[in-house]
Amino acid sequence: METTAVKDKIEEVLEGLRPFLRADGGDVELVSVENQTVRLRLLGACRSCTMSQMTMKAGIEEGIKKAIPEILYVEEVN
Repeated sequence: METTAVKDKIEEVLEGLRPFLRADGGDVELVSVENQTVRLRLLGACRSCTMSQMTMKAGIEEGIKKAIPEILYVEEVN
């Protein structure tokens, strides 16, 4: 799994989700990709939103895993 290609695909997925996050005053940042784990940081209003875990699991993680089946884990970091 080539890291640059994987990062590019992840960024594509995130770009598709960003308009929804930004509409609520938030955003997401790709922190790292190691082995089969993606680490992301929620930004802005998303950091303190009560729905952030649902956004991470049902929206972001699902989108990444669907686009890149090799990814097994998506984690939020601070």
